[in-house]
Amino acid sequence: MNIHTLGNSLGPSLAVRMSGAAGGWSSLSLKPVPTGWIPSLFQTMVPTGYTKLQEERGLAMADLGPKPDGNGYRPDPPHLEVRRHSDRVARTSVSLSDGGDVRYSETEPMLPEGTLSGEEGEEKEEEESQRPPTRNMPKESPLAMALQIVVPFLLAGFGTVSAGMVLDIVQHWDAFKYITEIFILVPALLGLKGNLEMTLASRLSTAVNVGKMDSPIEKWNLIIGNLALKQVQATVVGFLAAVAAVVLGWIPEGKFQMSHAVLLCSASVATAFIASMLQGFIMVGVIVGSKKTGINPDNVATPIAASFGDLITLAILAWISQGLYNCLDSHPYASSLVCAFFLSLTPVWMVISSKHPASRTLLYSGWEPVITAMVISSIGGLILDKTVSDPNLAGIVVYTPVINGIGGNLVAIQSSRISTHLHFHSAPGEVPEEAKGCYYPCRTFCGTGANHRSAQVLLLLVLPGHLIFLYTIHLMKSGHTTLTPIFMTVYLAAALFQVFLLLCIADWMVYSMWRSGKDPDSFSIPYLTALGDLLGTALLALSFQFLWYIGDQDSDVGD
Repeated sequence: MNIHTLGNSLGPSLAVRMSGAAGGWSSLSLKPVPTGWIPSLFQTMVPTGYTKLQEERGLAMADLGPKPDGNGYRPDPPHLEVRRHSDRVARTSVSLSDGGDVRYSETEPMLPEGTLSGEEGEEKEEEESQRPPTRNMPKESPLAMALQIVVPFLLAGFGTVSAGMVLDIVQHWDAFKYITEIFILVPALLGLKGNLEMTLASRLSTAVNVGKMDSPIEKWNLIIGNLALKQVQATVVGFLAAVAAVVLGWIPEGKFQMSHAVLLCSASVATAFIASMLQGFIMVGVIVGSKKTGINPDNVATPIAASFGDLITLAILAWISQGLYNCLDSHPYASSLVCAFFLSLTPVWMVISSKHPASRTLLYSGWEPVITAMVISSIGGLILDKTVSDPNLAGIVVYTPVINGIGGNLVAIQSSRISTHLHFHSAPGEVPEEAKGCYYPCRTFCGTGANHRSAQVLLLLVLPGHLIFLYTIHLMKSGHTTLTPIFMTVYLAAALFQVFLLLCIADWMVYSMWRSGKDPDSFSIPYLTALGDLLGTALLALSFQFLWYIGDQDSDVGD
């Protein structure tokens, strides 16, 4: 299909007219666009209903907020101001020591203003009468969804391809040859984009969609608190990942060198800290830009969070590891000083993150998924370490970041979309009717829920996406494996099976966490991306082993 055919097929732009309290797309009307197919394509990517929803939130805030009488605005009644003040005080007092029912402490900061089960009486009725009608999220067509997803998906894919090429080069550096435990660090540190960056993207995307970032003060408090929280988690997870790498490397070999252990800790902590800060700034820009342009951040934020995350993280890890390795003999205390410096900054970030109630809650309760995901990714790193050590399977290195990154990106989109839908339509602890009962895989792709079409779109992106990335690696003369038909068939089957499993697990996990009162934005994505790393590395290792046994081997398979 050429450009003219695409323009003719899109035709006039689709203008969406909202009606009723449900806020869905009730009717479609065609309006001619004289400027051609480019505005039509952009309007297809950005549904009018979504943009209108964002604009109406701003108007609603202007109508409800207290304004001076001279400007023609009516201030809030005194009893409403008292209630809002009491609600605000209640939110800022969330902590682990609260004696009340804290079942929904993780999800409450992300919900719209007001409580779900409040007092009965005239005050509640008067307050609700002042509010605009409850609106549902506008529906997205599969075409609009695919157009929004495909660009960041390709960017993220090329980022993982670049990371694979870098890993293919640095595996020959002295630090990687003589301290092979660094390979155990690779999935754990690359997984930080799932543990931290994608989690941040999902939380902020949900905050945008439920209207928690309409106020500038609330927006920047939420952003600063979450960025500080992310730095705390990055430092701690980087240190724990190094400890796990030392233990997993020592158990099978029975060898331990203190200088190598300190180098691993320093390189891991410094890499996690620097990469997390750089990617955090990029992520905030993406979320704010998506809100201003009317694009649904759930579709673009998590892939862009991973676009250059793998490349940046791997490049920083290789550079710091090699630099510290060169200083082992001349400056033996350099590694210890680097590690101590970054660890000493942790209390500062803890104080900053405790200023906002949402990040303060996660500062205490958000460690379980992050640390568990790090352990899962480290097991995948152990598989990678043992596979790379086999010269017959050395070609796996360049493809590992690709299959892991693509699977994590796609499942993060689905998880973020389901979480936003639950925040918008359901109370914590309650799930829609279609999600009740025993889980079965057909529900994910063929059910009646709101996100089964997005699962279909994401699964359909796997094969064409991986074909593009495989041929990119081939054209860049990277890797050590020829793209034979058998290799491509086995590789694509492994990638498709990985994403199928991840989408099914995401559908079950997000609803289960919401039912138990946990915020899926903070808890589900770390588990899912870590499982993506483990499944991707394991399936890729089995694929290479299978190819070796059946005889699809040539001089390029090994290193």
